[in-house]
Amino acid sequence: MAKAIRFHKQGGPEVLQLDDVPVGDPGAGQIRIRHTAIGVNFVDTYQRSGLYPMQLPMVAGNEGAGVVDAVGKGVKGLKAGDHVAYTGLPGSYCEARVVPADRVVKLPKGISDEQAASMLLKGLTVHYLIFSTYKVKKGETVLWHAAAGGVGLIAGQWLKKLGVNAIGTVGSDEKAKLARSHGYKHVVNYSTENFVEKVKEITKGKKVPVVYDPVGKSTWEGSLDALQPCGLLVSFGNASGPVGAVNLGVLSTKGSLYVTRPTLGTYIAARKDLEKRANDLFSVVKSGKVKIETTARYKLEEAANAHRDLEGRKTTGSVILIP
Repeated sequence: MAKAIRFHKQGGPEVLQLDDVPVGDPGAGQIRIRHTAIGVNFVDTYQRSGLYPMQLPMVAGNEGAGVVDAVGKGVKGLKAGDHVAYTGLPGSYCEARVVPADRVVKLPKGISDEQAASMLLKGLTVHYLIFSTYKVKKGETVLWHAAAGGVGLIAGQWLKKLGVNAIGTVGSDEKAKLARSHGYKHVVNYSTENFVEKVKEITKGKKVPVVYDPVGKSTWEGSLDALQPCGLLVSFGNASGPVGAVNLGVLSTKGSLYVTRPTLGTYIAARKDLEKRANDLFSVVKSGKVKIETTARYKLEEAANAHRDLEGRKTTGSVILIP
């Protein structure tokens, strides 16, 4: 048996409870991992709240890192004692679990378990967004909402490395300072400034070719208004709530705009894509150009408090649970 955080009904953070769950031996193509660090992400709150309907009861979480302690038949390249990490496998808020071996990545020297749990989902998200969903170009100016969040801080550093001028939006002066220190050339405090007007000012009226928006409902209209003709709005989160019904005609009146709603799972579905993106992420972190900072740690049994703080915008950077 292992301790795990489960929810038996969907709702607020209070539905998260500490349970004992069975952990079996790995079967063919599987490994058993003992977690040393577990990532906390907004998608976890969407699954818990009911925004994303789930089969219940469910162990919360989608990302973890730790040590392999058993290997099933047919698994190659992994052995007991290896440090590994994964993302996109629901059920990570637990001390130990069995997972498919082909969905984990082995951690190279120089990448700690805490770093891996703090960055794999967020870093792979940044990778597909800037290299695949919209391939950014050196010298371009782009807009990134929630610049002081876990994804935003990685994005700011990576975009700076690529020579991209990033405009970041934040909700406080403290977060603005944090975003600037992580690569954003311009930072807009949307609680005191109109980010659309600031984008126009910064770009001398040209606006931007792409907006990366993990916020959702509250930034939707402004994000469209910040785009150049034929620009792309990449809506990849719902921190302020989901975007409601959309009149597609608005996209034509605002300049023949494009909108996409991508998910990480699509971009790492193939093993080769998972490995390529993870290796690129590990390399840029090991180079020192992108620094990963775990800014908040909670005990496994404190998962509800971690969710409250994340949803209350009280956190910056990466949040993890320690089993």
